[in-house]
Amino acid sequence: MSTTATRTTAPPAAPPNNGRVDMSHRQILEALSGLLLGLFVAILSSTVVSNALPTIIGNLGGGQAAYTWVVTASLLATTATTPIWGKLSDLFSKKLLVQLSLVVFVLGSAIAGLSQSSGMLIGARVIQGLGVGGLTALTQVCLAMMIPPRERGRYSGYMGAVFAVGTVAGPLVGGVIVDTSWLGWRWCFYVGVPFAVIAILVLQKTLHLPTFRRDDVRIDWLGAFLIMASVSLLLIWVTLAGHNYDWISWQSFVMVPGAILLGVLAVLVESRAKEPILPPWLFQSRTIVLAIVGSLFVGIAMFGATVYLSQYFQLSRGDSPTQSGISTMPLILGLFVSSLVSGRIITRTGRWKRWLVSGTVVMTIGFGLMGMLRSDTPYWWIALFMALIGIGVGMTMQNLVLSVQNVVPVNQLGVASAGVAFFRSLGGAVGVSVLGAVLANRVNAHIREGLTAIGVPVPASTGTEIPDLSTLPAPVAAVIERSYGIGFGDIFLIAAPLALLAVLAVLFIKEIPLRTSNALPGQAAGQGTEQLVEATEAGALAGGVGTEPVVADLADPDRQAQSSATARTRTVPAGAVSAALPSDGNGRLDGTLHRAVDSSVNGSANGAVNGSTNGAVNGSTNGAINGATNGAVGIPSATGATAHPLSNAGTISGTVTGSGGALAGTALTLMDDGGREVARTRTEPDGSFRVPVPTGGSYLLVATAAGHRPVAASVTVADGEVRRDLALVAACTVRGVVRDDEGRPRAGATVTVTDARGEVVASVVTGPAGQFAMTDLYAGAYIVTAFAGGSIPEARRVTLSDAGEVDADLTLIRTGTLTGTVSARSSDRPVAEAAVTVLDSTGAILESTVTGPDGGYEFAGLVPGDYTLVASGYAPVATAVRLAGGDLERHDLELSHDDDAGTLRHGRHALPESAPSAPSVPSELR
Repeated sequence: MSTTATRTTAPPAAPPNNGRVDMSHRQILEALSGLLLGLFVAILSSTVVSNALPTIIGNLGGGQAAYTWVVTASLLATTATTPIWGKLSDLFSKKLLVQLSLVVFVLGSAIAGLSQSSGMLIGARVIQGLGVGGLTALTQVCLAMMIPPRERGRYSGYMGAVFAVGTVAGPLVGGVIVDTSWLGWRWCFYVGVPFAVIAILVLQKTLHLPTFRRDDVRIDWLGAFLIMASVSLLLIWVTLAGHNYDWISWQSFVMVPGAILLGVLAVLVESRAKEPILPPWLFQSRTIVLAIVGSLFVGIAMFGATVYLSQYFQLSRGDSPTQSGISTMPLILGLFVSSLVSGRIITRTGRWKRWLVSGTVVMTIGFGLMGMLRSDTPYWWIALFMALIGIGVGMTMQNLVLSVQNVVPVNQLGVASAGVAFFRSLGGAVGVSVLGAVLANRVNAHIREGLTAIGVPVPASTGTEIPDLSTLPAPVAAVIERSYGIGFGDIFLIAAPLALLAVLAVLFIKEIPLRTSNALPGQAAGQGTEQLVEATEAGALAGGVGTEPVVADLADPDRQAQSSATARTRTVPAGAVSAALPSDGNGRLDGTLHRAVDSSVNGSANGAVNGSTNGAVNGSTNGAINGATNGAVGIPSATGATAHPLSNAGTISGTVTGSGGALAGTALTLMDDGGREVARTRTEPDGSFRVPVPTGGSYLLVATAAGHRPVAASVTVADGEVRRDLALVAACTVRGVVRDDEGRPRAGATVTVTDARGEVVASVVTGPAGQFAMTDLYAGAYIVTAFAGGSIPEARRVTLSDAGEVDADLTLIRTGTLTGTVSARSSDRPVAEAAVTVLDSTGAILESTVTGPDGGYEFAGLVPGDYTLVASGYAPVATAVRLAGGDLERHDLELSHDDDAGTLRHGRHALPESAPSAPSVPSELR
């Protein structure tokens, strides 16, 4: 078989099991309509009761502890179930899970509206929290599935805007409901039900996402239980300590160690689970860890402080529920504006860290200034401080999730997004519980002090019940208002240093420019958390300077995404790379490895630089093996010369397997962290290998085999032997024959393979028998296209599975050309600038032209069939023409004045002028 060189680039970003979705802006907005409506329902459920809670708790006979628990119970359920929803979204239908979470929310809302006691209300809020946890986690996941990170900032701004609208509408609606006697507070829970039902119906019609269908699905229920138990026990202790019992008491000595023990058990179980709820690799990425820490403290500060704002306006300033909702609008407007503005700018620039840092700083300043809060603080001060908090939250909350989604593969978006949301919700639950307990204790102390100062007896239950200021004497009401004002100022002062810790966390996040694709480079279906080669050869090695391959592991997604956003190169000694990577003996990189290396250049098809279409590497012998024994080679020096082998400090051993078992003869290359080759060997017939290591440290082990995708693994060696088994996945092949419309082989035709993004990932020229073959492709969906001069291109869709081979025969239909001359009947001279039009068999105009000075015209590239030629310039004339594939048909036209009996000539035939102007002859493709 004869073919030309094949150029292969990045693997498709949309293999079926990777789940990438290509959607237009309109389709995204349609799908977002249901998602954002569901998110609005989740926000509304939290905010609509904020202004009504003092009234609700008072009617149900609860106190400050019940007030706190109504909020905490929902946050606790949301927190504990968020990672579970996220994990389920990586395994099952996301649309079904979103709809299920909405159903759970509706059920909880109905029960809450029927509550007869504060305990029943708290239980209903737990059910609501289960649904809200799903909506919180899944909305972010669905958004990430539909939109690449670079564009996601824009749509995250829409989410922030919905968050702001829901937060504004909730208190206002709640206040109106409570202030309207014929409605009553129970409608605060019923009001979200219609929106939830509408969201379910809209999602059914607009949201269409791929589903990960896996037969080996295992949910780590034990790990989920231990995580929920640990978090719940910790929050229960924080909520009740200082009120039901002392901070230092036997209850504390039981609950705190119990929560820690459950947490340790959860870590042990998760580290051994096949499908962990919170995978350990999440905590090996600097970006993810710092984003989690930032989210935790943002959650503590934001939820813990702002949830009590409406209570401040009602109890410390005497506002009605409706008035208190209006009073919090500066915070929401700040959040609304900053979410939209920051999202659009991030989409345009791809840079997000400056917004995270600025947002946390502004939020910290806002919390610090809110520490000045008192019952008589001028409202315009408070409005300014709240606006600062809102602006900071708008720039921070969504972008923390975005920074994490930018460094994880598509099939891990659910668990990563849910992980960040989990710790943010955990922070919120802890913040509400801790700051609620602090508020109750501070208010209790200030009320006792104030009542004593005015000579009023202090009741035993001071601070445990939410007072009704309208029923109290003016001096007592003034003491309570002042006490609550000081108490609220105190909790904001506590929130400020917590927000400062979030500033420190985001300062150390490494900014990785947002990817323009949903798929990480080198990521292929089914690779999970396997190591992926993500290096790039920026071009031919010349002049003694090379580029160092950057290899990433999903255990360190930061480095993986960094290569995605920008191709990084570092200067290393000449010959280091050419020696380190397998070659074909002619100075060129092994084709299989190069394709994986090449794929990291922003997912583009332009991995070749300086005219080197196959990534040709300088055929320097500087990296030549020198004195290698037992597969070990020397380490290249700065000049490219090979130093003497070092004594072995350890050994890396293992087995390389493929889909059919052990892979014999697999090339193994060991490189140090500077990209220099340390050792090279091949596997034995049973697939085993042993690679000696000169010194302890971190190394990169690269395995390549013909017909398989390369694998790279990071290995840390101390003394002794380290075992590392590697599994290679067979590559896919597309082959076929290109023929013309008469069944004859078409040599020299170009065949290309494009992925779902429209990028060419491979191309080849057919051989003498019209045959072609393209190997080393990744599993996924592709378009195979054949084209050649004088023929109509043909394309067909193919789907490749792992190690699969697909036949894709293509037929090129030859095109024909119509040409001729237009002349005047009276003089038989050519007519210049006469209009000539060709129509198809249905009378539709295909093309028009104007004759040249010699009266000539030409229509090329026409499909075989029946046409009508129309010429005008004097009196128009028309003729029917039949064109066969590959023909060059000449048809001369003769024009005459209206009063002449002109004729129309084509070929050797003549038709009377009275012939129909647009004769229709049935088309026949040949």
